[in-house]
Amino acid sequence: TQDSSCHMKNSRVRVVRRARSGRRATLSPWYQLKIALEGTDPAVWRRLAVRGDLKLDLLHAVLQIAMGWTNSHLHLFLIGADQFSDPSLVGDLGMGDEDQDERKVTLAQIVSGGVNTFGYEYDFGDSWTHVLTVEKELPPEAKSKVFARCLDGGRACPPEDCGGTYGFAELLKVMKNPRHPEYKSMVRWLGRPFDPEAFDLAET
Repeated sequence: TQDSSCHMKNSRVRVVRRARSGRRATLSPWYQLKIALEGTDPAVWRRLAVRGDLKLDLLHAVLQIAMGWTNSHLHLFLIGADQFSDPSLVGDLGMGDEDQDERKVTLAQIVSGGVNTFGYEYDFGDSWTHVLTVEKELPPEAKSKVFARCLDGGRACPPEDCGGTYGFAELLKVMKNPRHPEYKSMVRWLGRPFDPEAFDLAET
């Protein structure tokens, strides 16, 4: 995952947690993010508006819903040379350091550290790597109780456990040809209709 072509900064990202005692609470900015699933052609992508004070564990939940995953596997964020996740879930990977705890880092802290592009990997077996790009900062929303919105997107999320980008490409190839020897078994495995071009903004 460290060799992913996300074009992320190699320098270590130092997240600065500023003390807020004695300061008047300020509204958090929002950020417009584009999420592209690496290795898919045409790309599977989403565009989101996300509140800046959202911590990475909740950003993970937002990404799962926006993309269409089922949160059935482990995940991590790749920010510069660092990885962030829930240490209680990925302790076997040597990520038990408190500084790598996704529950203690916000999106705004990452952006303020000079990072505008970072990675998100889901399912360490299939290794679905997403490239997250901060496209622009949006103004705060004083009365909003919402912390994320899907603004746009393209193409359906791959089925879980289909074998990563290579397996997904093979699946699409088989499903285009009803005469393919693996077509019927693939339909049974899917267990549901699958339209790779489908994306419903309102439903998302």
